[in-house]
This record gives sequence, C-alpha cells and structure tokens, in this order.
Amino acid sequence: MTDLNRGIMKFDGADKPIIVAISAFLVLGSITALVIWALRSAYVVG
Repeated sequence: MTDLNRGIMKFDGADKPIIVAISAFLVLGSITALVIWALRSAYVVG
C-alpha cells in the first residue's frame, strides 16, 4: 500500500497517476479561481 492510498483516499486505485492529476487540477483550479475572484472583487481588475 502506498502513502497515497491512505488517509481520506481509502479506495482501490487512489494512487493512480490519472486520479492524482485530476485531484491536483481540481484543487489548483479552485484556488486559482478564488484568487482571481478576490482580486476582481477587491480591486476592480478587468
């Protein structure tokens, strides 16, 4: 069992590279969207 198959990712195949890539994309995309939204709200950019 790898380290990626523990914790909250307790299902078979949790350490597959495609699953890790999709999860990373979703997390980083959400953070990016929140930062852009915050900058547009605070400074009226764009």
